Amino acid sequence: MKQFKLNINTKTQKYPIIIGRGLLNNIPKLLKNNSLYFTKCLIVIDNKIKKKVILRILKKFNKKNIITFLFNANEKNKNQKNVDKILALLLKNNFQRNDCLISVGGGITGDVSGFASSIYKRGINFVNIPTTLLAQVDSSIGGKTGINTSFGKNLVGSFYQPRLVISDIDFLKTLPKREIVCGYAEILKHSLILNKKFFLWLKKNGKKIINKKNNNYLTRAIFKSCKIKSQIVSRDENEKNLRMILNFGHTFAHGIEAANNYSRKINHGEAVLMGMMLAARLSLRKKICSHSTLDKIENLYRINNLPKNLKNFFSKKRLDNIIDFMKIDKKNYDDKINLILLKKIGKTTTPGSFRIDAKEMKTVLRKIS
Repeated sequence: MKQFKLNINTKTQKYPIIIGRGLLNNIPKLLKNNSLYFTKCLIVIDNKIKKKVILRILKKFNKKNIITFLFNANEKNKNQKNVDKILALLLKNNFQRNDCLISVGGGITGDVSGFASSIYKRGINFVNIPTTLLAQVDSSIGGKTGINTSFGKNLVGSFYQPRLVISDIDFLKTLPKREIVCGYAEILKHSLILNKKFFLWLKKNGKKIINKKNNNYLTRAIFKSCKIKSQIVSRDENEKNLRMILNFGHTFAHGIEAANNYSRKINHGEAVLMGMMLAARLSLRKKICSHSTLDKIENLYRINNLPKNLKNFFSKKRLDNIIDFMKIDKKNYDDKINLILLKKIGKTTTPGSFRIDAKEMKTVLRKIS
């Protein structure tokens, strides 16, 4: 299979995203080709990855220089305690700045590993090998790292770009359909905020992607989604303006996850899908988008059987808990909830132009959920 390469060019780092199949067999070569030389390497691995795959990865390295940390990746373990465990391994083994930390796993593993990389001696080489569709199309790109606290999701973190991202499509072969849907949520988001033509293509080919019926469709969706996000990140690395449009649906989603105590009953992608639907319905309610725009989005959800109604998961009383977490979202200011809404498919509101107070949001949420 042909390899695809996208170059990210931010103010702090230039690095490639390599997309293809069979990339695991060439990890040392890919590192060398991208000028990544090190004496020691810590590999943080999601413990849900099959043992034979882990052994396959480790065989490619000189074992004397490799330390592994098996990480039980879930939202509850995305915390300072596990960052401290990684830091302790780096310190105990006297890692230098020019050594390397490699993350092999989904978005949670990448977020925790990236954050540890950013604060260890103020920055160690970081390589991300995302193993889920969601991580390949979203969290591995752009340098956002972070952990959760009891106050909410991703409230502690940093912007820290990797040196290299390796997205091996082969990891997706054994990924459950539910996890593919999670990744599809972020792919869909990228189309909604910036590319109507891509949205129409996703509507037509969504089932082929979700059911993994054709690798060519899945690969194209990954490449196109990565390209959209890389264009945004290259222009606004630290989320001062344009990059905020990537938060479409996410302020709702993070509130949903936190209010649900990060339970697997609703995972991140499902929360994003419901969050985007809430944002689209609010856009119509505020007369920012048309009935036609919302109908097209709801039709895509219906065709692909995507979760969209919050009321199926939350009682009216528990909806207030979502707002409580949305109130402390890191993107807010002036004590109002800052949201990205949709003008039409492929175009959002200007970042910072729509804010709503929590009292009104509580009333509205009951009507749009």
